[in-house]
Amino acid sequence: MDTLFWIIIVLMFIMGFVGLIFPIIPSVLFIFGGIVLYGLFYSFAPFGWFFWTVQILFVILLFAADYIANMVGVKKYGGTKAGIWGSTIGLLVGPFVIPFVGILIGPFIGAFLAEILVHRKDPVTASKIGLGSVVGFISSVITKGIIQLLMIGYFLFVVFS
Repeated sequence: MDTLFWIIIVLMFIMGFVGLIFPIIPSVLFIFGGIVLYGLFYSFAPFGWFFWTVQILFVILLFAADYIANMVGVKKYGGTKAGIWGSTIGLLVGPFVIPFVGILIGPFIGAFLAEILVHRKDPVTASKIGLGSVVGFISSVITKGIIQLLMIGYFLFVVFS
């Protein structure tokens, strides 16, 4: 049973990383789900208040990284709140409309269209803002991936020490 339990826990963690590429999947819930499953399968004894405090701080960092990276990417190139919203909508819709490349094209198109339609920006400026949204998304994925690795690494450290 140990092998089966660990396979399930590892699959939960893997789904957390899949959520980096498909933002509709709530990554952090899968990471937390893997930790909770460990507690249910084995024991919650290794997880004291300090462990949960650190994990909650990591979750806050995940959400902050996601929001800040997108905002900075769009704003750095002159984007507005409409561009941020367009980028976010494009990020969620893109992978379903255009599989594989939609994750990069979606935020670009969303920010581009929002800036043109809402703020009447010229196509060159709107393109730069769209590019900024893609840069923000990529930096967000890298940052969130590192934070998720830290969450899992800390979990494994606590479990095996």
